[in-house]
Amino acid sequence: MSERKRKEEPCITMAHGGGGEMTQKLLKERIIPKLANDLLNPLNDSAVLPQVDGRLCMTTDSFVVQPLEFPGGDIGHLAVCGTVNDLVVMGAKPLALSLGMIIEEGLPLATLDRMVDSIAATAREAGVVIATGDTKVIERGKGDGLMINTAGIGVMRDDVELDASRIEEGDLLLINGNVADHGLAVMSVREHLEFDTDLLSDAAPLGSLIDTLLAAGGREVKFLRDPTRGGLSGVLCDLAADTGFSVEIEEANVPISRVALHTAELLGLDPLSVANEGKVVAVIGKDAADAVLSACKAHPLGGMGALIGRFTTATPPLVELITRGGGRRMVTRPYGEELPRIC
Repeated sequence: MSERKRKEEPCITMAHGGGGEMTQKLLKERIIPKLANDLLNPLNDSAVLPQVDGRLCMTTDSFVVQPLEFPGGDIGHLAVCGTVNDLVVMGAKPLALSLGMIIEEGLPLATLDRMVDSIAATAREAGVVIATGDTKVIERGKGDGLMINTAGIGVMRDDVELDASRIEEGDLLLINGNVADHGLAVMSVREHLEFDTDLLSDAAPLGSLIDTLLAAGGREVKFLRDPTRGGLSGVLCDLAADTGFSVEIEEANVPISRVALHTAELLGLDPLSVANEGKVVAVIGKDAADAVLSACKAHPLGGMGALIGRFTTATPPLVELITRGGGRRMVTRPYGEELPRIC
């Protein structure tokens, strides 16, 4: 796009964040109609939620991904998926989200429109509403275009108990598909690092899949976690530390696409440590594992699902990868964030 065209394109200005007519115009023309629902429509300072039976579950998250749009998704889609998934892996049924957007002066209005459209579409897919929100504008050069903060509320299911304290020797680990796609897809379009790849972000709301896993395994589904920052290795290391059991995983069983494997090698990254946004790690009692795996593979988000490892009493508690050649290597948490701003 030429510099002249860029200047002529309608963009966010500081006036859009001033609380006056420009703010009202932005909200009423570009945001509220796309997210409209009975909880949001009154536009009060807070949303009044209906009374519910059961325990409430609440989460909050912030999203600073760069670039804002990437293969397979964008920051709006990611924000809804990430918040919903944090609820469903706890065993909660999501009800409502809040949406806070910090918009940088100069963001094209067309880009904002695409992000709000994406938020609305993903919320519908996940079965939640945006109940309340806030919009702020900050000066050019201070906000990377758009940052999003969300909070989510759900109601805990009565028929499940998901807790690492329930894990026993011999329990098995399941993941619903290929690892590392999200982080590597974002990396593939980073400024100064762009290269051609077929990778797409795996970001997806996992509520329907988790309903399927819980229906198949019941109380034998003992623990769920979405392996986002820190990837699969981060979740497994947390489990070893929290349970006192060791974890053995079979490299040959961990699903990963050939293109993701080659891309990780190109970038010098361990795919086990790369973030995912549409994956769940489940710990399942061995007697129910085959039934849960079959249910997973029959779901649209679980076709590449696999049983990848087990819990053992080996001491000290650690995570070991059994390689394709029969060797063993220790799996550790990433020291830092290998791929900054991927969620």
